Amino acid sequence: MKDRIPTSRRSSSIASLIKNLPQDRKVLLLSFIVGVSSGLAAAALVWLISFIGRGVGSLEVFVEGKWPVIILPGIGLLLSALVVKFFARENIGHGVTRVLVAMSRKDSVIKPHNMWTSLLSSSLTIGFGGSVGAEAPIVYTGAAIGSNFARWIGLNYHNITVLVGCGAAGALAGIFKAPLAGVLFTLEVLLFGISLKSLLPMMISTLSAAFVAYVFRGTMPEFACTLTPFVMRNIPFYLVLGVLGALGSVYFTRITLWLEDVFSRWGSTWRKWVVCSLGLGLLIFIFPLLFGEGYDSVRAMLQGELPDLGFRGGSPWLVPMVLLGVFLLKVLAMTLTNAGGGVGGTFGPTLFSGAILGLFVARSLNLLGADVPEANFALVGMAAMMAGVMKAPLTAIFLITELSGGYMLMIPLLFTSLVAFGVSRIFERYSIYTKRIAQSGELLTHDADQATLTLMSTDSLIRDKYPRVSPDDTVASFAKVVSESNAAVVAVVDEQGRLEGIVNIEDVRRVLFDTSRHASLLVSDIMVKPHTWVTAGEPMIEVMHKFEAADAWRMPVLDSEGHYLGFISKSRMLAAYRDVLREQLSSGD
Repeated sequence: MKDRIPTSRRSSSIASLIKNLPQDRKVLLLSFIVGVSSGLAAAALVWLISFIGRGVGSLEVFVEGKWPVIILPGIGLLLSALVVKFFARENIGHGVTRVLVAMSRKDSVIKPHNMWTSLLSSSLTIGFGGSVGAEAPIVYTGAAIGSNFARWIGLNYHNITVLVGCGAAGALAGIFKAPLAGVLFTLEVLLFGISLKSLLPMMISTLSAAFVAYVFRGTMPEFACTLTPFVMRNIPFYLVLGVLGALGSVYFTRITLWLEDVFSRWGSTWRKWVVCSLGLGLLIFIFPLLFGEGYDSVRAMLQGELPDLGFRGGSPWLVPMVLLGVFLLKVLAMTLTNAGGGVGGTFGPTLFSGAILGLFVARSLNLLGADVPEANFALVGMAAMMAGVMKAPLTAIFLITELSGGYMLMIPLLFTSLVAFGVSRIFERYSIYTKRIAQSGELLTHDADQATLTLMSTDSLIRDKYPRVSPDDTVASFAKVVSESNAAVVAVVDEQGRLEGIVNIEDVRRVLFDTSRHASLLVSDIMVKPHTWVTAGEPMIEVMHKFEAADAWRMPVLDSEGHYLGFISKSRMLAAYRDVLREQLSSGD
């Protein structure tokens, strides 16, 4: 019998085989491998959350009363924090935002540990009752799979980015069994300016990931439900839901980001864990709907049933009031979970909040004498919140239909989602994922010019060929420096290297030819203070705005302490812009 080939040699042979393929075939083959891998990761995450949740549920059976929910989420936060501390060793929360950051700042490079650390930590967080979603962590996991597989084969930046999108799309398709929504989410939220040719690998990834999900979890939609056929007389009520969904999404986005800023100022990790764990536990004790992802409650609502609100009896208006309270407090429960050491995203809480809002609107309307189907409104509310929070109306529409099989509600889904998206854009231009990146000027957008500028590095365009002189030098010594250089400008710096001013040779030509004044004038007499300058590392889009505002051809570049680093010229910037644009176009062929 022949000896078995060692695993390392077999994997090396497979890698060599793939590397020798033409570039297009590499991408297509890898898109399938990445899709299957992302689908398996999604199946593993769903199983882990269910397994841990069953264990937590079994523990509660042996304890009387509801008090265990006060401490159980904190245990999950602690375990998740330990995974992050000892294995990830970096912040891995906000998975979708981190994918965007990787594409905008890091050449689509995502560290290998992200192929499993987000999966494990989020399953611990959610399994023990953390009030977050699993979708953002699994999107980050899928994107990491795509990034690392592509770099392992040696693909270029454009194709690495395509494989990152394939991994993200496959992961979402795998966890929701929604292949079309996976593609749309990647196009609307993650990838910008992608060629039609790149759609094929993404579709291969989502279909292969969905097939894996069907094998392990069946072909039934995740939120299969029986809905009431749409009737035109309910359009005004869906308009109300769309407007409230828009306002609710603005509340969701702004309060989330504000609370994150508040908790980020707390220095002590242990202090945050104690306070957040107790706060989350108390919220869940009062409002059981806030436990975990809340998808069991969503399924109940879509079947026309009222989930466990934690309150019984009283006025009929108690139900909508409790639902409103849950909607408003979900943001706090989600932020407490993440700030306390948990790992989870806003995707799931957005869907949950949308279902709660839809049921709140329907129940309130029915108490006022209307006759609207509550399950329908819960379903459409999910799409409305998603369109407003994520600024992705197409993803919202098709994800909800694939999740529920609710194609008979396509008209209200389209109408309500577009209303929510349009109204929310009046108050919030960016999604919850992109707002912080947009504020830093590093967001890739659908604007081709801005996207190209975002891919450019300011620091790579700095030129330090220009002479430097001291403000105390005489014009005679300055003239000697100028005679030995063909530079059009000269930087004037002090002894510490800080910029004092600049001298434009064209402006002082008369002084330079008048030798009688060379000994009496100093450089400080002929230099001018720069009206504007560029800071090292400044986003290129901001640099372009400065050039336009100052009507300048070149500007000095300083570090954060005012030290002179060189000049950046508009001609060099435009040449680099053409190079980046040419590379993008050639990579997409």
